[in-house]
Amino acid sequence: MQDYDEAIAFLGDWGAFQKTVFFLLSVSVIPNGYVGLSMVFLADTPQHHCRLPDSLNGTTGEANLSSLLPVEEVDGEMIYSRCRRYKTPATDALNATTRETEPCVDGWEYSTDRYISTIVTQWDLVCDSNWKGPLCTSMFFIGVLCGSFLSGQLSDRYGRKNILFASMGVQAVFSLIQVASQSWEMFCVLFFLIGLGQISNYVAAFVLGTELLCKSVRVAFGTLGLPMFYALGYMLLPFIAYYIRDWSMLLLALSLPGLLYVPLWWFIPESPRWLLVQGRVEEAEVIVKAVAKRNGITHVGVIFNNEDLLNPAKNEKRTHNYLDLVRSSNIRNITVLCSFIWMILTMSYFGLSLNTSNMNGDPYINCFISATSEIAASTAAWWLLRTSPRRIATASLLLLGGTLLLLTQLMPSSLPMVTMLLAMVGKCAITTAFNIVYIYSMELYPTVVRNMGVGACIMASRVGAIFSPYLTYLGTYNKVLPFMLMGFFTIVAGVVCLILPETRDGSLPDTVQQSQPVRCFHLGEHNGMLF
Repeated sequence: MQDYDEAIAFLGDWGAFQKTVFFLLSVSVIPNGYVGLSMVFLADTPQHHCRLPDSLNGTTGEANLSSLLPVEEVDGEMIYSRCRRYKTPATDALNATTRETEPCVDGWEYSTDRYISTIVTQWDLVCDSNWKGPLCTSMFFIGVLCGSFLSGQLSDRYGRKNILFASMGVQAVFSLIQVASQSWEMFCVLFFLIGLGQISNYVAAFVLGTELLCKSVRVAFGTLGLPMFYALGYMLLPFIAYYIRDWSMLLLALSLPGLLYVPLWWFIPESPRWLLVQGRVEEAEVIVKAVAKRNGITHVGVIFNNEDLLNPAKNEKRTHNYLDLVRSSNIRNITVLCSFIWMILTMSYFGLSLNTSNMNGDPYINCFISATSEIAASTAAWWLLRTSPRRIATASLLLLGGTLLLLTQLMPSSLPMVTMLLAMVGKCAITTAFNIVYIYSMELYPTVVRNMGVGACIMASRVGAIFSPYLTYLGTYNKVLPFMLMGFFTIVAGVVCLILPETRDGSLPDTVQQSQPVRCFHLGEHNGMLF
């Protein structure tokens, strides 16, 4: 019996075509590295205090602010109140012995030491409105959640390539419109639409590359190609933000590169594997023969002429939808377990990434260090996938990352760098697990529902991402609470990972019947049915 990988083995592992596709698909996800995380700078809150009445604002210097603004303690430091000011009646208010306070009825004064403007200073998202900044970030992840649902089914139905470029177009167009936002409500709605396209781009590129590349290159693509270029985009973010301190100009600089991806349409083909499963054998043959020609292989005859190879498309030619992820107990088990792991991974990853501006030290350096940890994580994931079982590697990393996050709460406040080091090493472990779980989940699902399966996992994970801005927000009340929650749930996810089957060195399943069963507990007659 011949499978798809055997049928195209004559193309070789690393020819001109494979190198081109590997590079171009990896380049396509660079914007993904900075779009969502740009809120670290776009929505950062500079030092601020109440704007003084016009009658006093021009006649009082820094030395007299203490007479006009109450002082409060924040993180052990005495600063001017950010949300209250003394009432200043028309009489000699400066000599009054008793003072009543009032909200910032005239607005706020913001420090420009670090930023010219952010969306916080643009629309006064402070004090009673400080929940609006995290909501903007959550709206992006809600868009990602909806995009996860749509992209999986659309890509499985209309093709990997079509959805890849449609999603890149959505992301680029709405990013440019977002620059002209007239209110934070408009900004949030557009950020939702950007999130809708952003995740569809990454998932479609991931699945397309996985199906175009051979087994020996697949792991490198999923752990080095896409993550490395995602990390490159992430690393560019603090560099660009350092030189562009105005939020709208920064957003414009981050949006324009999206227009450069249009020419890639003529260099990236559709997935022959997907075409074959759809019964479009002739189109798959044309693409594979073009690949052979590109790699210098001549005299190629009929490629897909084996009945065993063609039967999956014939037997499962019907249209698949998300219900197929729960009809079979085996696929249902995989979906529930993977979804939980993805949810915790994403919550912890973005919770730590979005928190870099709140850590001790320069926010640009903190963000760059966080981004460079992605390089180490990608390299570690590539090595582990080549040498270790998927299940054990993922579980071990989750347990390690969760433990390190729990340890951060034990560090005294006099050792902030140690706390940051533990958090960054924990983030590196979680990111490594994230890179592995992309490959692992893809290998667990059959071709007919693979994109929907991975899309469902990402959809579940974005529930965690939606709450991650507010998980970071909890740090304003108790600094250790976010790390405690992330650490605990990450450890639980590591234990859950041990239930999944191993996929290392196996062929990708094409049909639901070919997928590996969850055998951990051997419950009943349904191959260890858990749910």
